[in-house]
Formats: sequence, C-alpha cells, structure tokens
Amino acid sequence: MENNKDIVSDLKGLINILNDGKEGYESAAETTESVELKSVFLKNATERAVYAQELKAHIAQHGGKSENEDGGVLGVLHRTWIDIKQALSSKEDAAILGAIETGEKAAIEKFDAALEDYATHADHIQLLQKQRTGILEALREIETYHQRLERA
Repeated sequence: MENNKDIVSDLKGLINILNDGKEGYESAAETTESVELKSVFLKNATERAVYAQELKAHIAQHGGKSENEDGGVLGVLHRTWIDIKQALSSKEDAAILGAIETGEKAAIEKFDAALEDYATHADHIQLLQKQRTGILEALREIETYHQRLERA
C-alpha cells in the first residue's frame, strides 16, 4: 500500500509539471504574434494535456485520484518570468522561448527522477519514457526556434 502512495504522489508531481507546461505554452501562444510559434505552442500545450490524462489513468489504476488541472508554483513562476521578460525585451519571442526552455528542462529533470526509481514505476516506465522523449523533442524544437531568433 505504501508503494501505491509513492506512485500516486510521484505521478501527481509529474501531472503538476505537465500542467505547468500546458499553461506556459498557452500563455506563450497568447503572447506571441508569430503564427508559426503560436502553432508550435498550441501543439505542445495539447500534448501536455494528453500526457497529464495518461498519467491520471495510471493514478486511478493505483487507487489514487487526481483532479488537478492546474500547474504548481513552478508554472506560476515561469508565466511571471515570461511576462517580465516580455516587458523588458525588444525580442519578445526570444524571451518567451528562453522561458519555455527553462520549463522544459525542469520537466525533464522531474521525469528523470521518476525514471530512476524503476522498481516503483515499473508498470508505467514505458509511458514515462515516451513522455520524456516527447518533452525532449519539444525542447529541441524550441531551442532551434530560439537559435534562429538569436541569429536574426
């Protein structure tokens, strides 16, 4: 039973970071004037929502429940950081992309921590690996856009 509590707690933490990412991407999509970036941001926001739903299904399998649709403190901090950087920077999109990179790196760290505990997460390790890979791919895409803006 203790193991189920650990699993549920870990998965809820991952859901928080996924919701942070979803909210951050939605905020970024509202802020940017670039149609191309808006599309990328909305695609990634949708992907984070799907990931959260997948983890909620695993929480239910372990006797837990997660109604959380919002992110944690980290998401609020990232959205605030985006707002501050946007106000101070003449390169708004570059600032937004930089903030998203920070958030995605934090998400990868959380997933890495869960993946290290293979025994606890064995029944959904492939799902966690798949989601981590998706976040890493999004990070690489964001970094590519950021590098392009920095060179422009």
